[in-house]
Amino acid sequence: MAAPTVQSIVSPDTSAVTSSGRLLALDAWRGLTVLLMLLVNNVALGSLTPAQLRHAPWGGGVTLTDMVFPWFLFCAGTAIPFVLAATRKAKMTPRDFTLKLASRTALLFLVGCFVVSAVNRSPTFGLGVLQVIALASLVGALGGLLTVRPRLALAFALLLLYALVIHWYPLPGGVRGAFEEGRNAISHLNSAYLEPLGLRGMTSVVPTGALVLLGSVAGEFARSADRLAFRRLLAFGLALTLVGLLWSLVLPFNKPVWTSSYIAFSAGLGTLGLLACFSLERFSNAGRWLWPLLVPGRNALFAYVAPILFKVWVLQSWTVNWTGKSASLQDSLLSLARSNLGSPWGGLAYTAGYILVAWLALWWMYRKNWLWKL
Repeated sequence: MAAPTVQSIVSPDTSAVTSSGRLLALDAWRGLTVLLMLLVNNVALGSLTPAQLRHAPWGGGVTLTDMVFPWFLFCAGTAIPFVLAATRKAKMTPRDFTLKLASRTALLFLVGCFVVSAVNRSPTFGLGVLQVIALASLVGALGGLLTVRPRLALAFALLLLYALVIHWYPLPGGVRGAFEEGRNAISHLNSAYLEPLGLRGMTSVVPTGALVLLGSVAGEFARSADRLAFRRLLAFGLALTLVGLLWSLVLPFNKPVWTSSYIAFSAGLGTLGLLACFSLERFSNAGRWLWPLLVPGRNALFAYVAPILFKVWVLQSWTVNWTGKSASLQDSLLSLARSNLGSPWGGLAYTAGYILVAWLALWWMYRKNWLWKL
């Protein structure tokens, strides 16, 4: 059996384990997250864009858009117990597992650098979405070797440590506890120490690693064969959501800083979302309704990377003269849609078309059983 990898944690092959519906539900929840990612990254409504399809401003709480990245990380964690179970079944030694995990982490990190470089149109070494997923998944996978209670304790220890740094780390001038945009402990650490090394954002590995650990605890509950799985997931999801809400009274929700309250809240909602998919599969015999979500969920890495590269290398780079003047393919398609359908319907049609093309490509891969793994 092939060794578990970071990518198998991010998007595991679940074809062999679907009878319980639990991994099927994970694929479906991850697929919904992928579709949300495609939506919020390609919405073309301009000033008419709903607030929930924008990132919240500083001090503005969180929106649906702010939940997408955390839910990717949560899904990465949820898959860990299944991957580790396969590892034990294959009798892989801890040393071999650690080495494989480290090598795949490095590979996923480099793919992330490639994507960021493509977007910037110049070689860029730094942290982006895939880089954070790689490092946080490494933390989560190693922490996943612990039993549930120590793992949960580790996750909250990381969140508490991170919160204490925000509250007590002294800023220049001796100020402690400042939490303003551009003036807080995390921003200072990144600007003063990490940005010169090209590692701005590395501090986020602490809370995102905790998020992956929380996802792995949810995965343990989902994987259990007893009838308490539903109740445990419900209780865990509600508890994390409540913890996040209460914590936000002291440390506000904030995506740029990845505050501890934001992590707990997003993990709670992620657990409840997974539970919803699990319930549809198990109790309502509605697996057929989850199928459209399984298509992107089975190839999450490809679903993230390919649309970005397609946009950069084709939509934004190719020029055409469809509207009487030379313009990028992206601008021309959007202009044609708006001129024929008006605004905002033209923008909606463009976004829907983009998502549909991506889904059809993923559906073709799904039918061929092609999974892109690193």
